[in-house]
Formats: sequence, C-alpha cells, structure tokens
Amino acid sequence: IAGDGSVAEFAPGERGAPVEFTAELFDGTPVTGESLRGEPALLNFWYAACAPCRVEAPHLVSLHERFAPQGVAFLGVNVRDTVTTAQAFERTFAIPYPSVEDASGDVLLAMTDHVPPQAVPSTLVLDRRGRVAARVLGAVQEGTLGALLDTVVAES
Repeated sequence: IAGDGSVAEFAPGERGAPVEFTAELFDGTPVTGESLRGEPALLNFWYAACAPCRVEAPHLVSLHERFAPQGVAFLGVNVRDTVTTAQAFERTFAIPYPSVEDASGDVLLAMTDHVPPQAVPSTLVLDRRGRVAARVLGAVQEGTLGALLDTVVAES
C-alpha cells in the first residue's frame, strides 16, 4: 500500500526525540540511528516491486548528487527484498547510497511514530540531532523534498 502523498514539516521546537534503530546494510555493516547524527540525513523506505518506489528512484538519485556534498547522509530501508532483488533495483536505477535490509520490519516498526507500516514508499528527513524534521508519505517529488532538505541543511 503506497502512502497518500502527504508532506509534513516540523519546526525545531516541535520535533521529538532522535530516531533509534539498529540495522545492517546488505553487506553486513551495522547502521544505527545514532550513527546518522551530526549531519542531516534522509531515510527512504522502499522495495523493488513497489511502483511508486520506481517512480521516485531517479529523484532520490538526483537529490543525493545535490545534497551529499553538503554532508546529507542518504539511507534506504528495504522492507521486503532479498539482497539479490535489492541490488538489481539499485543497479537499474544507479542508486549511489546504501540500504539496510529490513525484511523483519524492525526499522519500520521503530519508526511507527513517524511512518505508518503500510505507507511504502515513505521518506523521513532527519536534522543534525537525528530528529524527524519532515516526512513524505508516498513517492517524493524532487522539488518538495529538495526544499525540505534545504531547510535542514540551513539549520545550524
């Protein structure tokens, strides 16, 4: 089930606690919510057979090219696929950033305060402290997500 396309942005004083999760990249490298702190970050929940995920993939690649030099970390959260399927998707769309394997749903469940489990794709923008600064439920629009990232990058 795809998200409804809604976008929410949260002022610094309205943001909750930093996100907490533990996961592994498909190569076994551990990643935690804490490891993303210090710079803004983007978490994108996806899987290969998700049609809206395929639509948004080029936008995420473009945004990564624009924002990675500014220190923004991008991390995919693959909620369904085997390593082979996920890597095929990443090759097809030339995804330049890593994804964690979340077939167990542990990361998605850790984010239920921010992302409904059935809303894939969904994207969270985290501030430097690891707090959710913005959320997009559904496929991202490049201009909208770019503006949300501009906001967190500009925050000191």
